[in-house]
Amino acid sequence: MGFLDFFSKKNRQPGEAPRLSGRELTRLGRLVESKLSQNYDRQEAIEQLGRMGTPEAVSLLLKRFNWSMDPSITDQEEKEAAANGIRAAGEPALDPIREYCKRAESLTWPLKVLKDLVPEDRLVEELLSLLAEFDTEYVRNPEPKIQLITLLGDYPSEKVKIAVERFLADASEPVRFAAATALFAVNDPTSVTALVGALGEEESIRVKNRVAQGLAERHWPIPPELRPACKAALPPEYRLSEAEVVRAS
Repeated sequence: MGFLDFFSKKNRQPGEAPRLSGRELTRLGRLVESKLSQNYDRQEAIEQLGRMGTPEAVSLLLKRFNWSMDPSITDQEEKEAAANGIRAAGEPALDPIREYCKRAESLTWPLKVLKDLVPEDRLVEELLSLLAEFDTEYVRNPEPKIQLITLLGDYPSEKVKIAVERFLADASEPVRFAAATALFAVNDPTSVTALVGALGEEESIRVKNRVAQGLAERHWPIPPELRPACKAALPPEYRLSEAEVVRAS
């Protein structure tokens, strides 16, 4: 054991993970983020970072969510190990998770971890803050928007309704579909105005049918001033009966 190793060990509290140099952290990060590294080395790096509990370690563990590998069982085990290491960090993990979510191709794992780290009221605020980073313009990969909108549908509130409504005009058809689905999950009749407006602008038959189906299932009354536009925009399988959307007989 070298002098510096001895010194750092003497100054650690019982149970405290060893402090690693920047060079060693870089080495561990490279192992975690590369599917070309040996499984054993990568898994050992994940375990070592998971014991540290620092924001720097969390940032490196998050890189394991960037890619998948075969066999899928090993992939799942490694990602769960990385997730457990991030959870163990507690509050210090939040800033790295927020930063990661701004650039990630998929939010499945970081959102799963986030749900375990914060109570429901804080979770909704975190999700809304992440969604606010996105606009409705075209993006190559709309999956993060879809995942956030879909998850927010599980937490009905006025704030969620307002945040999701703007994505009815998103450039991506799957995002618009997810937004309509989430709004019906929120189950607030005041969304009728936004939904009917979207129906009139929508070109996708799938989204039109989703909006019409939701309006028919909820029996939400269409305000008089919106009925002409609603009637003209409904897909053939639906019609306006007095104030409600119904299936055409």
